Parts: sequence; C-alpha cells; structure tokens
Amino acid sequence: MNSKSTSPLLPAANPPAWLGVMGGGQLGRMFAQAAQGMGYQVAVLEPSDACPAGQVAQRLVNAGYSDAAGLDALAAQCLAVTTEFENVPADSLSRLAERVFVAPDAHGVSVAQDRIAEKRFFVDCASKSGVLPAPHMVIATQDDIDSIADDLLPGILKTVRMGYDGKGQYRVRTRDEVRAAFAEMGEVTCLLEKMLPLAYEVSVLTARGVDGASVVYPIAENVHRDGVLFTTTVPGPNVSDDCAARAQRAAQAMVAELGYVGVLCIEFFVLTDGSLVVNEMAPRPHNSGHYTMDACVTSQFAQQVRAMARLPLGEVRQHSPAVMLNILGDAWFADGSDVACEPAWDRILALPGACLHLYGKGDPRRGRKMGHLTFIAASLPEAQQRLRDACLILGIAP
Repeated sequence: MNSKSTSPLLPAANPPAWLGVMGGGQLGRMFAQAAQGMGYQVAVLEPSDACPAGQVAQRLVNAGYSDAAGLDALAAQCLAVTTEFENVPADSLSRLAERVFVAPDAHGVSVAQDRIAEKRFFVDCASKSGVLPAPHMVIATQDDIDSIADDLLPGILKTVRMGYDGKGQYRVRTRDEVRAAFAEMGEVTCLLEKMLPLAYEVSVLTARGVDGASVVYPIAENVHRDGVLFTTTVPGPNVSDDCAARAQRAAQAMVAELGYVGVLCIEFFVLTDGSLVVNEMAPRPHNSGHYTMDACVTSQFAQQVRAMARLPLGEVRQHSPAVMLNILGDAWFADGSDVACEPAWDRILALPGACLHLYGKGDPRRGRKMGHLTFIAASLPEAQQRLRDACLILGIAP
C-alpha cells in the first residue's frame, strides 16, 4: 500500500556517507550492520563504551544523549541521524536538526515517548485512522483516583514516560489497588487504561519517506510473556484480511498525520468482537519487525537507512512465512543452574530455516534480551514446528 504527499524532495545521502544513530543497543547494532551492507559508514552516540552497536560501528561517540559536545561531534560527522529508542531527549534531536537531517524528527519522537501526548494524538487522528485507543484517564495526584469512573476498572496503570517491556505497569482492579500502585511508582504522573477483552495483539510496521511515500509491512501477530515479546508470527494465524487492511490503513493514516519520516511501529489490540484498538507506537524499528531481516525483500533496518538517507523506500514483500523467537538470558540457565552455560547453537542451527541473530552482549542475565531466532519455511506450520523444536533445545516452554 502506498500514499503520497507533496513534501519537497531533499538530496539523497548516498554511500559512502556517514549516518548517525542515537543509542548503542541491539537496534542500533542491526541498523549499523544494514547501513554498512549498503556501503555507508556509521557513527553511534552512546554513553556506555561497551555497547552492542559500538562493537560494529566505525565510530563510537562516548557521550550522554544530552551532551552538547557529543551531539555536535555527531552532527559534524554525519549527513543524517536517526534514533534506536524513543527515550532520546527530543531537545537533543532538535539540536541535531539545526545542522543535519534527522529522521524521525523531535516532534514524532516526543509524541511517542509520552503516553498522554500519544493518546491525545490517537484520539485526534481517529477520524482519519478509524481507530481509537482504550478508554483512559490521567492520574497525576491521589485526588484523581477518587474520580475514576467505575467502568475504567479493572485497568492497567502505566507511567507516562520511560515504560517498556512491561516495566512501569500494574494491573489494578480497585481504587485501592490504584492507590497502592501509584504510591509504588513514586506518584509520578500515570495513565490508567481500561482493560478490554483482548483476542490477540498485532503490530503494524510502516515507513514513510521525505517525499511522503509510505509502505506498510505484512501484519505481525504477537505473543507476550511477563510483559516481554515472546514470539512474532507472520502471517498472523488469527489475522483476517479485513483486520489486516484496517490496521494497515490506520497505520498509514497516522504516519502521514505525524508528517513522520522513518520506520514506525504501531501496536493494536484486536478484541474478541473483532474491533481494533490502537495501543502504542515506537518511533523506530521494533522487536516484532525482526522477522523482516530474513523473510522480507527489505528489512526494517534497511528501510530505516533508506528513509533517513532520503532514498526510495524498499519493497516490503514477504517471501517466506516466518516465526520469530526472542532469546532471553534465561536460555543460558536452562538447567536451573546459577552458572551460565552457552546454549547449543549447533543444534539450533541444524534446524531447517533457522536464522540466528545474537546481539553481542557478554553478560547473560535472566530477562535480558540476548538475541532472536527467526524460522522461515515454505509453510507457516513448518516454521511453527521449527520454533517448537528450538524451544525444547533451549529449555523454553513452547
């Protein structure tokens, strides 16, 4: 699917130009590898000198995300800059934008990093997207808790900023539980969202270029465990053609309304009655989009490179059914021991269609994302069986 606006064209940043990324985690690492594969040179700004992206980038700028000297060094080196996570200060992106092309820009990131602004955007965009978020209200003080409508409970209390992978979230059934959770989180401003009858979750990965052209990938169906993404299956076994079309249309309406340039992932809930509810968005490549590295013509990271370098967007066609499995540090302790033991990668890689991606993290810890596996096959049932085989080898409950 494509849409176009009349946004002015800017000159492309062709290889071997330098591209910059704010953040040194695994998303920055995979971005750098994709950019280098296309002939670019990559600089990473990251406060830690031991980071996954820093292992592969041509230059690591060791600086905080608000450090003026570090930001100026990145801008001086690069023709374009992107981000690998949504909590980069928007002011830093604005400073960079004074000297270099930044995608996504400070506005798009600022909306995605604040749940109140994000929900307001979803509501304001509903006439174009056709979807709304769950009923919700802001909880800023203890007095707000007294005014919670009865039909908002049970719900989920979420911090407005900095929450991810299930962190900063509490399920609450009563006002007393809201009070306790609010106190536990230090009484920072929160958002209370009504719990809805969820059938399953999908994520829609889209990208938009500086010329207004946009593309949207096949719909991914996600399963979470303990608030962390466990598997992504594409095509989603429960996703109807109608549901997929509605989600894709909504995502492209939102990315256009934001005036966004880059890769954007939007998560939706599909309710038991088939209706669609928008949950949240991430202004970057997303864990649920990792399958594109092995199953699509253009990976989400190559797409990120194309968008920020102001090149034509790549084809999003999926050539093979795929199932992605997150590999957490628990797999290093599969026998219940407290001593880490490297998983049997030889057995994993003996499975047909196995594509292993490790993130260069030397300290496996339970719950820490260490890598992912994608299984591609001629049919979805085959890919799903390979996933189950891998889970048995890794000591993970399938």
